[in-house]
Amino acid sequence: MYETKDSESNATKYNTTVERKSERELVVTRTFNGPAHIVFDAWTKPELLQRWWVPKSFGAAFLSCEADARTGGKYRFVFSHASFEQPMAFFGAYVEVIPHSRLVWTNDEGEEGGAVTTVTFEEIGDETLVTIHDLYPSTKALDDAIASGGISWNGESFEQLDQLLVTLVRS
Repeated sequence: MYETKDSESNATKYNTTVERKSERELVVTRTFNGPAHIVFDAWTKPELLQRWWVPKSFGAAFLSCEADARTGGKYRFVFSHASFEQPMAFFGAYVEVIPHSRLVWTNDEGEEGGAVTTVTFEEIGDETLVTIHDLYPSTKALDDAIASGGISWNGESFEQLDQLLVTLVRS
């Protein structure tokens, strides 16, 4: 398990905790300043997702963001980057959607099938504890995700979500 301290310039000062629970499971936890319904909306509405999902330091831009966040719905995020010959797409299906409480989706872009991601939103006072549970199809798939740096983006993206939540909570 390791903890990352988000930057001091952050709107809030919460830690992101990442823990490998087994050979195929990764769990990320983070508290956000805002009620569960607003945090959930930021995870499910395309116009909000685009404002925080990709770390600014990565230098990628959304070309499209589609999210039909309902059980059986689909999502597709397409990015461009100067170093990509072709746009990069992430896509899958929503297996379970319980508004303001739980999201489960597939990550279908990998050769052997991607992880299944479960995100829970637990409101505690004025804050929301978000727990992200990724179940990978194999040990190698999780090892590859960690080695590629695909896990490390969470901290910066979550800081961007913090900034967005400041504006949404005030509205």
